[in-house]
Amino acid sequence: MLLDLKEVFLNEGTHDLGSHELDLSSVAVDGVNPIPKPVKLRAEAVNTAGAVKLIIKAEFLYSRPCDRCYSLTDKDMRLEFEHNLVVSLSGDGNDDYIETPDYMLDLQKLAAADILLELPLKYLCSDNCKGLCPKCGKNLNEGDCGCSKDAIDPRLEALRELLN
Repeated sequence: MLLDLKEVFLNEGTHDLGSHELDLSSVAVDGVNPIPKPVKLRAEAVNTAGAVKLIIKAEFLYSRPCDRCYSLTDKDMRLEFEHNLVVSLSGDGNDDYIETPDYMLDLQKLAAADILLELPLKYLCSDNCKGLCPKCGKNLNEGDCGCSKDAIDPRLEALRELLN
């Protein structure tokens, strides 16, 4: 979705750039497609004395298995991003600004990059997730499995002998 920002750059004030949808259902993260439904985007541009700030608000369902217990968990996410836009940059590129030489900007490409960079690296169903039993594989959030907790990893048995 290309946005024509010429009116924004030429006229001061706030400009509503409308609502858009972004399909990220085919994007895989750690072997899972965590965004099954289209992302709802709302874009707004603010021109203050020739400086243009683009504000993107994104709302979407994040559905992914917990990294500890592997329970599928859904979470409604709301993210907001701000970018400074310029018509041209002098010298080498600057990461603080996005150049729009022909007043055109690919909103979907920019929003997709913002969203994917903001997704959590480690995803837990809750902060106190107990994970899976290393012996039997039972989800410990659902209750105790009854496995012995006294067993020591055989690789660490030599350290136990040093303590005795």
